[in-house]
Amino acid sequence: MKNPAESTGSQAIDRATRLLGLVAEAQGAGASLAQIVSQSRLNQATVRRLLVALIRAGLVEQEEGSRLYFLGVSAYVFGVIAAERFGRYPMADAAVRRLADGSGDTAFFSLRQGMNSICLRRVDGVHPFRSHVLNVGQQHPLGVAAHGIAILAALPPQEADAIIAGNLEIYRDHYPMLTEPLLRDLIAETRRRGWAINRGIFHSAAWAISVAVRGMQGEVLGALSIGAMENRLGEGRQPQIVKLLQAEARKLEAAFATMGATALRG
Repeated sequence: MKNPAESTGSQAIDRATRLLGLVAEAQGAGASLAQIVSQSRLNQATVRRLLVALIRAGLVEQEEGSRLYFLGVSAYVFGVIAAERFGRYPMADAAVRRLADGSGDTAFFSLRQGMNSICLRRVDGVHPFRSHVLNVGQQHPLGVAAHGIAILAALPPQEADAIIAGNLEIYRDHYPMLTEPLLRDLIAETRRRGWAINRGIFHSAAWAISVAVRGMQGEVLGALSIGAMENRLGEGRQPQIVKLLQAEARKLEAAFATMGATALRG
């Protein structure tokens, strides 16, 4: 039987980290209270209380003049410390830049985090119509967006099934257009093809193609993606985009493997 106090504490932590993520997603622009309340779907009193706690911890700061919320100094310190462990991921910078240059569209690297994904890198290409549906720091349940589909499809079926079951309530509440039958069809299609495509499920004109990226032990680390308007990712252009993504994914995997082997020798 669950301890009510533990359950309440866990819920508070979940909500606070969700708010921290929303502040992070706003990046340099800052996040308003109204924006955070709307995106979190929590009542204003709860959001205020949690933000005050995050401010006390130094994880969030509120700018005096604008009253906007930004990440605080403690978030920076934790990020510097975490960078020592996740130092390999800046290697994705070059891959994402080459994808943006080669396609002219917006390129991303997203990292798997348990049952979720987080966007770590984004570079816009020269094409004037850009994808604005995914920014650095945004988190989504696996299965959402092309990269989430690619990651799920690359996992062992039993593990993917467990993640889908664990995220069903979130899909229903926040992504109602992503039904379980549709997601399973997309995963099956991705496994057949070796790459994932999101045909404007969440934003009708915004399409994306993605391939999974693995670590030196074959584990699924994340995914590389290219996002663009629908007319930029039609069937005639898809092979070219897939070729770019697969080439960069293989380069990244080789680099990760080399880094891992070097670390083992050290």
